[in-house]
Amino acid sequence: MQAVILAAGEGRRIRPLTRSRPKSMIPVANRPIIAYVIDALIKNGIRDIIVVVGYRKEHVTRYLNQMGIPLEVVVQDKQLGTAHALQCAESRITGDFLVLPGDNYIDPDSITRVMAEKNAMLVKEHPNPSNFGVVLLSEGCVEEILEKPEHAPSFMVSTGIYSLTKDFFQYIRKNDITDAVSAMIKDGKKIQAVPADDWQDAIYPWDLLRMNSRLLKGLVPSREGEASRQAIIQGPVKIGKGTIIGANTVIKGPVVIGNDCEIGPNCCISPDTSLGSRVSMEPFSYIGNALVMDDVHIGSHSRVISTVIGERCDLGDHLSTAPSGELLEVEGVVVKPEFGAVIGDQVTSSPFTVYKNCIVGNNTRICSVHRLISGILPDDSMVI
Repeated sequence: MQAVILAAGEGRRIRPLTRSRPKSMIPVANRPIIAYVIDALIKNGIRDIIVVVGYRKEHVTRYLNQMGIPLEVVVQDKQLGTAHALQCAESRITGDFLVLPGDNYIDPDSITRVMAEKNAMLVKEHPNPSNFGVVLLSEGCVEEILEKPEHAPSFMVSTGIYSLTKDFFQYIRKNDITDAVSAMIKDGKKIQAVPADDWQDAIYPWDLLRMNSRLLKGLVPSREGEASRQAIIQGPVKIGKGTIIGANTVIKGPVVIGNDCEIGPNCCISPDTSLGSRVSMEPFSYIGNALVMDDVHIGSHSRVISTVIGERCDLGDHLSTAPSGELLEVEGVVVKPEFGAVIGDQVTSSPFTVYKNCIVGNNTRICSVHRLISGILPDDSMVI
């Protein structure tokens, strides 16, 4: 059986983190999201895999070339929708096939069940169904799909994962796969609804914290770096090559730390935290429930919780993030999430900065000390 992974989109609602990378390449638990999708397919014996790339395609292609798996890459020149992306791969499809988004996590067992059906959709209940295609069911089959309704009549949503036959292409009239599925249903075709065991999507950047926590649960502990004898390490913790854990540092897993990091001394890392490679934490700093990408510096006496930090950030000492539920408008939608901060790439922050429920754009500079930052700062901002 073949599989088509759609990894051409940007993920606009995940900005600022997708300005320099597609959503499928955001590292969660120190691996790009698309890697977990490929793992689930490989574990089901599927090795004929086509990946459709588009936005920042060089990032995806470079990573796929390093995986050592024979994957076929197809380019969607203009990001016109999921059905259009699938059509870009049509000439390579020879029979029954799976369609999967490259920016969602799905467990291998759910893939096993959906691939056993012809013309089937993986579905899952979600507490915020209006962000997805809401699925109405009748006798185990899909009766109707309502795309992102304002008032959802059901909590059951489409995961965007399908098992299809090649005649599906004759139903594509518009640019989205859900439109083609609706056309099939109107034509009298049955679409079986298959419940998913574990499916994770990140609609907004703070949702990455929940996905990070979930993927860390399967962490296999290992220690390739060096830890001081005075350090305390508990639970599943993975420490990369060249990393140094200083004296009196306490780490409680699940935690993953990349290569060539410098942690401590006298630091504390709490569960559900992933630190990328070449991350440095100065003494007397605390971090927990956080996703930190590569080449980030966190100054001393800092407290970072419920926070996502992009690449190459330099954060001064006595930094603090304060989770709080505030109203934010993202892509025209007003939401009230609770998190500390989402900090984009290459942000520079002065000492004694407090981030409260805020999104900080890429290349932002916080120049003055003792600042409280909340709300949304666009890319290239300067706070003086």
